[in-house]
Amino acid sequence: MEKLIPFTVHDLARVTNFRSGEVKFGEKMQTIPKDADVATFLKESDAKFVLFGIPEDIGVRANYGRPGAASAWESTIKSIANIQHNRFCKGSQILVLGHLDVTAEMKSVENLDFNIMEDRQELSKAVEKVDKEVSHIIFTIVKAGKIPIIIGGGHNNAYGNIKGTALAKGKAINAINFDAHSDFRILEGRHSGNGFSYAFEEGFLKKYFVFGLHESYTSKSVLHEIKKLEERVRINTYDEINIRKEKDFWHEMDKAYTFIKNDFYGIEIDLDAIPNIPSSAMTLSGFSVEQLRQFIHFFSQNENAAYLHICEGAPDLGDDKNSHLVGKLIGYLVTDFIKAKSELE
Repeated sequence: MEKLIPFTVHDLARVTNFRSGEVKFGEKMQTIPKDADVATFLKESDAKFVLFGIPEDIGVRANYGRPGAASAWESTIKSIANIQHNRFCKGSQILVLGHLDVTAEMKSVENLDFNIMEDRQELSKAVEKVDKEVSHIIFTIVKAGKIPIIIGGGHNNAYGNIKGTALAKGKAINAINFDAHSDFRILEGRHSGNGFSYAFEEGFLKKYFVFGLHESYTSKSVLHEIKKLEERVRINTYDEINIRKEKDFWHEMDKAYTFIKNDFYGIEIDLDAIPNIPSSAMTLSGFSVEQLRQFIHFFSQNENAAYLHICEGAPDLGDDKNSHLVGKLIGYLVTDFIKAKSELE
């Protein structure tokens, strides 16, 4: 895990705003002690959840997207550190592992142009390097009996999350993806739009449900491919749920849950499905924050819910005066996940 930059107790103190009479998550969350073996400490820790950041937007760049997702991890950890530790949710349940060192990869792609074939190939190679590291770290977390909560980066990282979890569990897993896009595009070289199709093709993804696709932004070829695979890949659309009211939000969640619940599954959240959230593919129309929070709570209430991944949020693309809001939103989603999983105990 040489590409992991551990989050230290000093890092935690730096981002925590201490206040008399209050106890913040930052005062209770665990970190890996200096010189400790990461895998061993993970197994021995009594924390149930492991927070891990991926501060990259290489996969987004490789998919014609706007860069900015690299900034989500820093914003999020500051927000989570300052959540109140109380009877509703306890910071001591979380071990902050740290973030992936993608400095070299980010530097190597900063001047590349996706419209140039050679540059596109280099972008894909950089994504593959990130894939390898993400899958290894997620494998280590899950093998230690912990539940990863992965923050930041493009949706390309779904591939590493699925592969790492599947390898640790010893079998292919399912995934539920709350997203305006399928990210099930053709195998044309790795980017943020084909993490699930690569995981599916390579045998790590068993069943896949895309919740809330935007009909106007899903290609005919992708819809055709999904139709061919309907025994293992299913969708519903935002338009039929929230616009035409042909389907009910809660009933659709129940249908998706029935489809994936019998095997381990990952919960994938793309923030570009929520209106006005700074992201690489920001939208003005979509599900509400409340619906997203209800979605996470609903799908987290099962022992088979193996991880949570929140991606594509890009504070750098938002209002300078409110750049903390993406991190604050992610903080809500993380605690919703933890609360729901804790109800199972």
